[in-house]
Amino acid sequence: MTNTQRATAVAQIKRPLDAKEYKAIRRLWMDHSIAEDRRDIPGLQATLTEDCMYAVLGTGDEWHGKDGAAEFYTTLLTAFPDIRFDLMNIVIGPQGVVEEAEVTGTHTADWLGYPPTGKTITWKVVIWFPWDSTAQLFTGERIYIDNDAPFRGD
Repeated sequence: MTNTQRATAVAQIKRPLDAKEYKAIRRLWMDHSIAEDRRDIPGLQATLTEDCMYAVLGTGDEWHGKDGAAEFYTTLLTAFPDIRFDLMNIVIGPQGVVEEAEVTGTHTADWLGYPPTGKTITWKVVIWFPWDSTAQLFTGERIYIDNDAPFRGD
C-alpha cells in the first residue's frame, strides 16, 4: 500500500455522515440501478463524473471517462443481453456504495476476452461505487468477480 492509498483510506474513515448527503448517494445509486435495468446508457452516464473509471479488478481491464463507461456497458449488455443483478447486500455511506449481487445472464458475445459460451451463467460480484462529494456523482465502479469459471464454460 502506498502512502497516498493509506492517506485516502484514512480520509474516508474520517468522513462524517450527513443525512442529506446519504439521501443523495442512495438516490443516485437507485437512479444508476434503474438506468442499468433499462439499458439506458445516457442515464447511467448521468450518474458519473466526467473522469469516471470502471475497472474489473483481477483482470486489469479498465475504461476511462464517460465514453469508457459507455463502452463498458455496451460490451457487457451485448455479451449478456438478458443480464440480471440480484442484490444480496448493500452498504451506503459518505464514501459511496458497496453492493454484493448475484449476476445471471446468457453469454452471447465476447466479454473481457472470454468467447461466448451460449450458456446462461451465474456469478457473484462486489461493486464499489466511489462517491465524489463535490460533484455529487459516482467516480465509476470497481468490480470484483468471485471467479471466472462461468466465463470459461466450466
